[in-house]
Amino acid sequence: MTDATQSPQLPGRQCQAFQARREAAVALGVANGPPVFAERAAGATLTDLDGHDFIDFAGGIGTLNVGHAHPEVVAAVRAQAERYLHTCFNIVMYPGYIELAEALIDLVPGDWPKKVMLQTTGAEAVENAIKVARRATGRQAVVAFENAFHGRTYMALSLTAKAPAYKSGFGPFANEVYRAPFPVRYRSGLTDEACARAAFEQFRRLVESEITPGQVAAVIIEPIQGEGGFHVAPPAFLQSLREYCSRYGIVLIADEIQSGFCRSGEWFATQHAGVQADLYTLAKSMGAGLPIAALVGRADLMDAPAVGGLGGTYGGNPLACAAALAAIQVMRRDDYAARARDVGGRVRARFEAWSRRYGIVGDVRGLGAMVAFEVVRDPTGHEPAGDLAAHIVQAAYQGGLILVKAGFHGNVIRFLAPLCIGADELGRGLDILERAVAQAQDLADARAARAA
Repeated sequence: MTDATQSPQLPGRQCQAFQARREAAVALGVANGPPVFAERAAGATLTDLDGHDFIDFAGGIGTLNVGHAHPEVVAAVRAQAERYLHTCFNIVMYPGYIELAEALIDLVPGDWPKKVMLQTTGAEAVENAIKVARRATGRQAVVAFENAFHGRTYMALSLTAKAPAYKSGFGPFANEVYRAPFPVRYRSGLTDEACARAAFEQFRRLVESEITPGQVAAVIIEPIQGEGGFHVAPPAFLQSLREYCSRYGIVLIADEIQSGFCRSGEWFATQHAGVQADLYTLAKSMGAGLPIAALVGRADLMDAPAVGGLGGTYGGNPLACAAALAAIQVMRRDDYAARARDVGGRVRARFEAWSRRYGIVGDVRGLGAMVAFEVVRDPTGHEPAGDLAAHIVQAAYQGGLILVKAGFHGNVIRFLAPLCIGADELGRGLDILERAVAQAQDLADARAARAA
């Protein structure tokens, strides 16, 4: 086994061979990062087919809070696989579905009776949240936000706000979807409080001038935007949304698919604002790497669809339920929310030091271990530099680190490493990332010198 930091000849022969096969067999529209093909993974380390080790700061885009192949999750899946793989809960029920629903009812915020529906993907959870909200309210309009990402199925894609990458050529989309500004502080010149007030006033004006509150079924928001660039909704903004939705009977949906399960330093990011949404969409790290999602919320809303109105062949698959139950047990026992605060504090300190040292490192933002920095052309103009961010990702890969970008311009480097990562491994990963940032800074300086 060789460390990628000692072997700049990447990709290796086996990964090159599979990359050629991938290009011949897999649709062009399926995006990939650097040509890494996994042979095995554990914790926060991944080994490719050529024996190169990588520290994983992407975590399957936030699906691996408990790490790759956590032994307790693997054991739970193995034990379930020996009993049965699938029955379809709509046809033959099984204890794991009920046990997971009960666990989620206990975890998810809400001072009211709650019920659960399990699905396979986050996009399915979003689709069903909109169905439930429309059925329960008898209304049609849905308000989403700028920079939002809610999935790639048609209702979810209609709510998503990144047309060049995800929506071009796929229309028409679902109607009665309206979009409000998200309170983005960076580049606004406003404080969090002023930004929250301004964004809420724009939201209120949109609803009352273009829709009317009585026609709005739901407002859906990511408390921390994922693909949109790790923008954090100020507590005051979420609190104002909660009060407004309560006043007009609008269903408030919190999309916690990426921010949930301790990533933000709390079990769910809405807890930072003391806000309880009516419905929560959950997925990603709930299954520790297995595909499972959930819609959790007020029982009166969840019971609005008639029998047969909700369902899906693989929703709450027994193997995925076993994985989720094991992952939740690990996160509870080992206080993963505290882990996220510790890991995130270390990462944020390094990112903020870089923002003082390197002109291309702009805004540093996030909560807990859901943190990121923007890559910009210069520290004053704040112009997004997606090409420099791509250079950082490539240089990090050559150094033995897996990264994932975000943001409309692809210029946000986000941190989504497993929360089980050790201090030494975290430090080595951050060192690799800093070297990549320094290389990108040198590149930016050289370009500026040539242009002068």
